[in-house]
Amino acid sequence: MTADGRSMYLIDGRRVTVPDLLEAGLLAPGAKLRFERKRVGATFDATVTAAGKIRIEPDGEEFRSPSRAAMVAAGMRAVDGWRAWVVVAEQRLLDSVRQDFLDQAISATDRQTGDQRVHERLRQARTRADQGDPERITVRDLLKLWGVTDRGDQVGRIEAGLANHGLVTSPGFRAVTLDTVVTLTTPPEEPEEPAAPDVLPATEDDEGGGDLDVRLTVGNLKPVEGLAFIGPNGSLEEAITTMLLNDFSQLAVLSGPRNPRGAVTWRSIVQAMHSKPGARLADAIVHAEVVAYDRDLFDVLPTLQQQEFVLVTDESRAVQGIVTTSDVARRYGEMATPFFQLGELDQTLRWIIRCELDLPAVRPLCGRPVDSFDHLTFGDYQRILENKDAWNRIGWPLDRPAFIARLNEIRQIRNSVMHFHPDPISEDTVEKLRHFNSLLHRYRTRA
Repeated sequence: MTADGRSMYLIDGRRVTVPDLLEAGLLAPGAKLRFERKRVGATFDATVTAAGKIRIEPDGEEFRSPSRAAMVAAGMRAVDGWRAWVVVAEQRLLDSVRQDFLDQAISATDRQTGDQRVHERLRQARTRADQGDPERITVRDLLKLWGVTDRGDQVGRIEAGLANHGLVTSPGFRAVTLDTVVTLTTPPEEPEEPAAPDVLPATEDDEGGGDLDVRLTVGNLKPVEGLAFIGPNGSLEEAITTMLLNDFSQLAVLSGPRNPRGAVTWRSIVQAMHSKPGARLADAIVHAEVVAYDRDLFDVLPTLQQQEFVLVTDESRAVQGIVTTSDVARRYGEMATPFFQLGELDQTLRWIIRCELDLPAVRPLCGRPVDSFDHLTFGDYQRILENKDAWNRIGWPLDRPAFIARLNEIRQIRNSVMHFHPDPISEDTVEKLRHFNSLLHRYRTRA
């Protein structure tokens, strides 16, 4: 723990670094590290520099990230460097030193109830993962550990907390729905075959410097946790019955979870029966595109537009879901509705204020230079309407404090909506927007 409190990683929501270990006195400059790939009989040595970098021997190339250093040394596409490098003098993993640092940092903080609770919870999850009994938890409940309800601006903090305890989620919690169950586990020790030098990634992944991951994935649309299907030796009548019973427009045809044979649709069934009397299931099978759950949805849209559905594989590459154009339309409706509601609120409030107040009266209430009513923000609306004289000029027979309290909620909703994340706005929140719009429409004629 440093005097200025920089080791309070959990408060800051960042990832532990090698310099943190040096400053805490848990690792010394010049410490020797070793990475052994026992499966292939290879050993790699490195030294910790005074600047907290890892210098690969004998080449002398230096890296801030333990994972990046291990990846380059071994020529691997991915490896958890914290669990790969061993501190030679102590014969323990660099990850073990990191855990000591976490214990010291959290024990020194005054924020016991939050940070310590998360630390203890993740430490328990790590113990279970090491024992081969990893914890399973919904993404929604995982987020609750940090006191949040969606994957907004706290995602980096959550990922840092998991990474600091040597944990990952499977499947990745960013790329699935809130109600998908994920496993808190450790990265595999040998995740990839050696990679060619020209395809080695350039990310400092265990310092949070990887590629920006702001996207909507196929898995964000609906849970990928199993689907109804028929085997290739089934009958056409069985397929039709299954589709009728479940109101399906298509049905996957699988020989096994990792052996998709295609799908049948109402169109393919009708075409098969029309062109061939006594048609069998095989005559109605059409090609079905198979995509991974973490595939960018925008990349898949052309296929969905053409075929109307895709089969979706989970983290183990087993076909476990199906996404249709209806799913996409539903999600985009969920995403668009708050934008439209907020846009209407913005225009209505601006119109009301413009009708009843002049710009010279508005400027001092905003607390910033305002050249036009068109430049007003939700924060400006709130400051203007908080003013008793301005409120009285509008003449609404409403309770001003209650109105302002709801307007403040709307402002916060607006800020959340404008920062992209893959989770739909809750129906309760959308209803608040609708009700507020309805109220404004009811009273704007008085303005």
